[in-house]
Amino acid sequence: GVSVSASVFTLVAIAVDRFRCIVYPFKQKLTISTAVVIIIVIWVLAVSIMCPTAVMSHVKEDRHFRIVLGGSNQTSPIYWCREDWPNPQMRKIYTTVLFANIYLAPLSLIVIMYARIGITLFKSELNVESKNHQQQRHAVSRRKQKVIKKLIVIALLFILSWLPLWTLMMLSDYANLTENQHQVINIYIYPFAHWLAFFN
Repeated sequence: GVSVSASVFTLVAIAVDRFRCIVYPFKQKLTISTAVVIIIVIWVLAVSIMCPTAVMSHVKEDRHFRIVLGGSNQTSPIYWCREDWPNPQMRKIYTTVLFANIYLAPLSLIVIMYARIGITLFKSELNVESKNHQQQRHAVSRRKQKVIKKLIVIALLFILSWLPLWTLMMLSDYANLTENQHQVINIYIYPFAHWLAFFN
């Protein structure tokens, strides 16, 4: 939770830094002390937003499954660490807050920053006077297109890698799923969605 939040906030900080460097190239560059403050703020935000998860998480024994130990047919219980909220409404509110702060807001900022970078690059002109002016203009245009494509890919990867996990989390809290559906999601789909999100 904390490291995931920190990585998302770091992606936003990188997008903002790229935005500043490309859209406002003559503004003061990021200093080491400012970078350290940004890193501290990122981690403080990440810890703060995940504190309720730490407080509400408890280890529980699974009532439906057991692990078979070796060839002796002895079994052992499976334990899960799960959030145990006193009120389901509180869990819904917390999930919505996480969704807004760890997915929607960062996604919006990343898309806005990269869109502004793309527009700035697209509008910028090559100020070179020479007989090779046309060739240079074409080469720069190709490089700009390549950068714009990379920015689009970065934004799309963020969207696509996090969307399955957030969809499952919202479904778990807001849809009236049966116990069977919850088990299928927890055992088969959640691990895939988590790995996909972590790869981002």
